[in-house]
Amino acid sequence: MIRRLARCVREYTFAAIMAPLTMIGEVAMEVTIPKVMKALYDYGVAMGDMRVVVTRSIELVLCALCSLCFGVASAAFATKAGTGFARNLRHDMYYRVQDFSFSNIDKFSTASIVTRLTSDVANLQMTFQMMIRMAIRAPMTMILAFASALTISVKLSLVYCVAMPILIVALICLVPLVHKIFDRVFKTYDKLNNAVQENVHGIRVVKSFVREDKEIEKFTGISESIYRDFCKAEKILALNNPVMQTCVYGCILAISWMGAKMVVASGNIPENGLTTGDLSAMFTYTTQVLSSLMMLSMVYVMMIMSRAPLRRTYEVLTEEPDLVSPPDAVEEVPDGSIDFEGVSFKYSRNAKNMALRDVDLHIPAGATVGILGGTGSSKSTLVQLIPRLYDVTEGTLKVGGIDVRSYDLEVLRDSVAMVLQKNELFSGTINENLRWGNPEATDEEIRRACRLACADEFIEGFPDKYETHIEQGGTNVSGGQKQRLCIARAILKKPKILILDDSTSAVDTKTDALIRKAMAEEIPGTTKLIIAQRVSSVQDADIIIIMDGGAIAAMGTHEELLKTSTIYQEVFNSQRKGGED
Repeated sequence: MIRRLARCVREYTFAAIMAPLTMIGEVAMEVTIPKVMKALYDYGVAMGDMRVVVTRSIELVLCALCSLCFGVASAAFATKAGTGFARNLRHDMYYRVQDFSFSNIDKFSTASIVTRLTSDVANLQMTFQMMIRMAIRAPMTMILAFASALTISVKLSLVYCVAMPILIVALICLVPLVHKIFDRVFKTYDKLNNAVQENVHGIRVVKSFVREDKEIEKFTGISESIYRDFCKAEKILALNNPVMQTCVYGCILAISWMGAKMVVASGNIPENGLTTGDLSAMFTYTTQVLSSLMMLSMVYVMMIMSRAPLRRTYEVLTEEPDLVSPPDAVEEVPDGSIDFEGVSFKYSRNAKNMALRDVDLHIPAGATVGILGGTGSSKSTLVQLIPRLYDVTEGTLKVGGIDVRSYDLEVLRDSVAMVLQKNELFSGTINENLRWGNPEATDEEIRRACRLACADEFIEGFPDKYETHIEQGGTNVSGGQKQRLCIARAILKKPKILILDDSTSAVDTKTDALIRKAMAEEIPGTTKLIIAQRVSSVQDADIIIIMDGGAIAAMGTHEELLKTSTIYQEVFNSQRKGGED
């Protein structure tokens, strides 16, 4: 996992290398400062030699300035490397999600993907920055400070050997408890994001049913759960600090007691043994050694916290798309003919029942096909197989006489335009939304597509016309207007196959008829599949397919089905009666 994520450093490798190198320089200066202070006190202040005092003072200032410069440089390099790593990681994850098939996306919830791209990446960024700074600083400080303390007094340095095991045991006891809590917290974040997303996306429904209090209650419950878990984790981690402080002050007391005796015994003369300057340096090294151990514990805790985000981001990066283009992919779709040959399909390998069963169907290029059926009859499932949004489980599906699995995915999907049941518009102008269908479309082509979709009439009524701003999700246009804009966007794509999945349900029957008439006259070479609930929407189609229970129950023209299909007769009569009433 770490090796895979390490690739995200890429162009920031130099900064990632320089951060620890400059940190080593900072540590070296910090460890040198106590030695300079020792010399300043023992050979300058104690001896009354002002020349030594001035010289050592200048050295002390230079060491402090060098330490400052190294520290600033290390922080700058670490920040650049950390933010660059997060940028590349987010980029790689987002691009990987774009390659996912519907089944891949079904595996991860939308809220979970959002959490992985935001909170998880932010946690890994913080961990990475800490790793290239503190993970280098702490052991280097501990090693150099301990080595320097040994040069002063081996006997006093043995005090550290008592304190360090105590801190290590405390860490070993505390960290496993914290890891379980943080692992649970990141899963709860997914629930929180899901609750916020559902509420904001469906805010109109929430308000229309006066469910604000219920939504607030749900959000508060999840938020409280995160709060409790974090508090519990922090309380456990807080125990680390008193243990650390106890060890530090215990070492200082022991060194003070033993050191004072040794200073008195040496007469405070450097040549005879321990001096006051040596004792002062030992205090500094004590703090450095034990603080570095505390710092290492923070790094370890941070690594434990990042295990869950590391695993979650790795899952996204290594998830292999179920649908990929073959090595020698076909680069052109000959025509819009469609052939289902014994096609069966189920959404999951573990599913017991097929969503589609034994579908045999031939649709010639340029034909208009109507598809009717009750809820759950797999009408949408049938058409989603055509642009290979899912792969067939059994049988063969051909477009233009070629198996869809032989095409380059981009080429196949560029030849098929779909207007789904759930219409999506994106924030931007009407022009920008329509150009999703064809980025190179001229203004005349855009106006023609809107005329075919009967969208020009309301667009011209807007003050800014085609430059009118569309809010995210198309919330500032009606359902019927949104549908017509989506149809115009699909027509602008100039596809060989156009699929309208119940995409005129929000427009009146007159507009529906005008759209169908315009498409029949203006784009006759395009194969059109129209899924509808109204018989009037499909009765003029060349072929009408009746779906029932995931299979084709009947097929024929309007007149043929009125004679042979009981389901079609019932739908037609109920709708005609409703119209008469």
